[in-house]
Amino acid sequence: MKKINLFLLAMFSVTVVACANQQRQEQVPQYDTINVVENFVIDENSVPIFPKKAALTTDTAQRFSIELPKRCTVDWDNQNVVSVVPHEKIEMVRLGVGDALPELVVSDYEFKQLSVKEALDKLLEGTDISVIEDGELTDKISGTVSSGNLADTVELMAKMGRAYYSYDAENAEIHLDNRAKWMIKMPKNENIIMALLDAMHGADMRNLLVDWQDKTVVFEGNYQTEREVTKIISEFASKKYMLAWDIDVYRVYPRTDNPIIWMNLLPAFGDKNIKMSIPGVVGRALVVGPEINTKTLQEFLSQQANVVLISQGQFIIPNGWQSRFDIGQCSKEDRLETDLIIGATGTYGDFGGTDKIDAKIVLRTSNGELSSFNIPSSIGDNYVIIGIPTHSFVTTPETLISPFAELVVFMSPRLISIVEETDVQSVNPDQLVGDALRAFLSEED
Repeated sequence: MKKINLFLLAMFSVTVVACANQQRQEQVPQYDTINVVENFVIDENSVPIFPKKAALTTDTAQRFSIELPKRCTVDWDNQNVVSVVPHEKIEMVRLGVGDALPELVVSDYEFKQLSVKEALDKLLEGTDISVIEDGELTDKISGTVSSGNLADTVELMAKMGRAYYSYDAENAEIHLDNRAKWMIKMPKNENIIMALLDAMHGADMRNLLVDWQDKTVVFEGNYQTEREVTKIISEFASKKYMLAWDIDVYRVYPRTDNPIIWMNLLPAFGDKNIKMSIPGVVGRALVVGPEINTKTLQEFLSQQANVVLISQGQFIIPNGWQSRFDIGQCSKEDRLETDLIIGATGTYGDFGGTDKIDAKIVLRTSNGELSSFNIPSSIGDNYVIIGIPTHSFVTTPETLISPFAELVVFMSPRLISIVEETDVQSVNPDQLVGDALRAFLSEED
């Protein structure tokens, strides 16, 4: 009997301990994994803790641009090697000029080796108009005004000192600054707008505010900026042609431990379709006929390698000007090669008795120039730049990228003819091929 009681007592004790353990387990949550990172316990139920970031624009917001869909797409199926656009006026207007100056007459006023502010203070003695210098102006001016009104005199003195003025009539104040803001009223044709922007980018102007709805560009700058933009607009007004390049950029991975055999292009397309071979410090530029296009080039490459489109886009320049195409701006994603910039200077016209596009193509990274090619080509020719090793863009001592991977650039130049608006309707770009194309270009000359 005692043995049975002891057994029951033992069983009761085990049950109580088990219930106590179960109750304790229900009160304390269980974790599959527990990681300790810098004295913080991290588990699946924890709130993530991130280090504080600097107050910088996020990468995706930095890359947002209304211009990119216009710049970073190429319709290879509907491409005209020659297109026609109407000539339109481009006007530059200075903003923030303020109120009109009082109608005062200036006569027999002389100033010598004075700053603009000092010369205006002397001129305006006895009036209630004060002069305020908002920006640093160091130029000294000298001159004589025999007769004229106040507005013309102030404008003259400001230009002599490379300054800009605005008048506040309410406070009777003339404000002087070494910088100003302008608005360019652009034409309606987007080809000309893109060419204007590319020309300004080529002059290293980046602070451009483009309103694609109103067709205007607003920018700030100093006296030198104004001169450069005025020159660009003047050149646009005098040009009969613009040059455009449509571009595809590929990274090519050979499927074997061998480089791309580029000599196979000759039997694949025929030597008549490969017109010129131009070596560079790095790589080689081929001038090819229209039979070698993006589609046929990819078909050729796919027989030996995997082909990845890295970037695609276009840029336009006035005849004789220069601009650039930033691969990273139009890239599908961040890659080693997106640091690359393709610069171009081009002129269409007489080249040894034949009309050609005479272009210089430069490949440049943040570390400097990688290679360059002087390429004369006829209307309808394309460029294929080959032999640029992907390892040219690797910055680490070791990489998983094959030493035979390379960058391939396909460029298709186009000619844009600027004609009077009354002549646009009489030209059909689709019919500008063969003899009709040669006749049209000879008429333009």
